[in-house]
Amino acid sequence: MTKKTVIIGAGIFMFLGLLFIGCIFIARALLGTGDSQFVEKSGIGLVEVKGMILDSRETIRQLRHFLKKDDIKAVVLRVDSPGGVVAPSQEIYEEVKKFAAKKKIVVSMGSLAASGGYYISAPATLIYANPGTITASIGVIIKLSNIESLMDKIGIKSTVIKTGKFKDSGSPVRELTAEDRAMFQSVIDSTHSQFIRAVASGRKLPEDEVRRIADGRVLSGEQALAFKLVDRLGTLQDAIEEAGRLAGIKGEPEVILPPKKKLNYLDILSGGVEEKFEGALGKVGRGMQLMYE
Repeated sequence: MTKKTVIIGAGIFMFLGLLFIGCIFIARALLGTGDSQFVEKSGIGLVEVKGMILDSRETIRQLRHFLKKDDIKAVVLRVDSPGGVVAPSQEIYEEVKKFAAKKKIVVSMGSLAASGGYYISAPATLIYANPGTITASIGVIIKLSNIESLMDKIGIKSTVIKTGKFKDSGSPVRELTAEDRAMFQSVIDSTHSQFIRAVASGRKLPEDEVRRIADGRVLSGEQALAFKLVDRLGTLQDAIEEAGRLAGIKGEPEVILPPKKKLNYLDILSGGVEEKFEGALGKVGRGMQLMYE
């Protein structure tokens, strides 16, 4: 075998390999869109919120997509979440509220729809929960850590230069003062009141009635029904069928999944390190975030 033959063979092999990879990317782009524009008959959109609520953008994107589609007559919002960060939960709440003003949106609670998971459900047209769903937990929390004694043991000293007495409140390297605690409590109380007002508005209940159970307690779906926090007990399929009836669809409605977010593979390759770095920073700073959990 000559050197020229080896080079030609290697070139052909590389070309075929690149062609194969290109075909995979094209296939994923074509098959992975999941766009409901190919569905001709009317259907019910399905949006899922799973896990901790740390960001609102994807859920909002999906809701807005279905709101614009004339062939989507209603949406089922499947919630299986223990809650999450306050601001993203509030953003999703507002989007659900806007959606409900134009189309029907039915919440189906999975095993867990507590705190922020309940918050985003409150303004829906109708809420279904399973009898054993864990829900409610209407409350707010800030988790702070203190490592001052550990630093003393290993001989590390911390120096802070600040512009005001509250600027380093919650720092892990010093104890909370009485003033710090009072300041944080005022923030918690304000955000808790926001939660109560949101539930009262979404569920059309008196604020005093909501406040009586807004002490962080969790409820089963069955208990939540008694407190008027949910409308009916039932499964995801029950919620889908009811959404179809509310939308005026005869027979079993077609369930339409939202389109997958379009991926830019060059951005993924170039942004992977940046995303990991930002994720690490988020984990470090999460202790100072207001949480519905």
